[in-house]
Amino acid sequence: MQTILITGGAGFIGSHLVEYLLDTTDYQILIIDNFDTFYDREIKVKNISSFINNPRVRLYEFDIREEDSFTQLSNSTIDAIIHLAAKAGVRPSIADPISYQDVNVRGTQNLLEFSKNKGIKQFVFASSSSVYGINPNYPWREADAQLFPISPYASTKISGELLGHVYSHLFNIRFIALRFFTVYGPRQRPDLAIHQFARKLIHDQPATIYGDGSTLRDYTYVSDIIAGIMGALHYDKSMYEVINLGNNQPISLNNLIDAIETVFSKKLIQNKFPEQPGDVAVTYADISKAKELLGYQPVVDIKKGLELFKHWILS
Repeated sequence: MQTILITGGAGFIGSHLVEYLLDTTDYQILIIDNFDTFYDREIKVKNISSFINNPRVRLYEFDIREEDSFTQLSNSTIDAIIHLAAKAGVRPSIADPISYQDVNVRGTQNLLEFSKNKGIKQFVFASSSSVYGINPNYPWREADAQLFPISPYASTKISGELLGHVYSHLFNIRFIALRFFTVYGPRQRPDLAIHQFARKLIHDQPATIYGDGSTLRDYTYVSDIIAGIMGALHYDKSMYEVINLGNNQPISLNNLIDAIETVFSKKLIQNKFPEQPGDVAVTYADISKAKELLGYQPVVDIKKGLELFKHWILS
């Protein structure tokens, strides 16, 4: 029976991944999460409520920057790490770049050191579409070496990918970096657009809209992301890969709002403001590599995804 260590396992994507592993595998699951105050702790407590008492799950509450805390895992045999924990958010990283560097880079290096010392040979890393920045060559392909990040958050994700290459080369750790494209679905962080818009709409409150609504995002439903993570967990054909996980169907902010209004049968009150620093005009994933290497094929389109999100948020 294998044991998987998941960092950020109480978060949005992490809790979905834990549930999927419990439902479809017999893995033992170790979770590291520090319940960061970026948003209300009770949200994460609710995320894990369905499985926290499962005998196959063990939760360790500590910060991945705390090297000494990893001694709690010294007696555990771990077969793979799925590293989802990070300080998230483009705009907040501009206000607090040092802590983003500290958590996302030093924390990732601590995990890679832990992997090296424990002899863990499979490491899946949650990177981000933000690494492409203002690269104008759409759709973005992993083989395009032109990365133009415009936020500290994006730069920390590039650093994580490069650290992975170092440890893969020196210490024979298979490192798979997955560049997530605008993940949404039930339990999505409350600061993200779809969640914010839905809550404002439900309560007849004005939503803050940045820019003229022409920005494009490649929204990817969480279950499709989980399928991609599982593909990476079992991937064994090469020692280092960077792979996009997107939907390959970007839509504009205006069209997203129209779709939300249609699904909820209600108009969103909009307060418009100028575009924010760090926001890119377009995210658009070429997913041919994910299809080839991971058997990845997104199946949830934006309409279906928003309907599923509506069912969750109203419940």
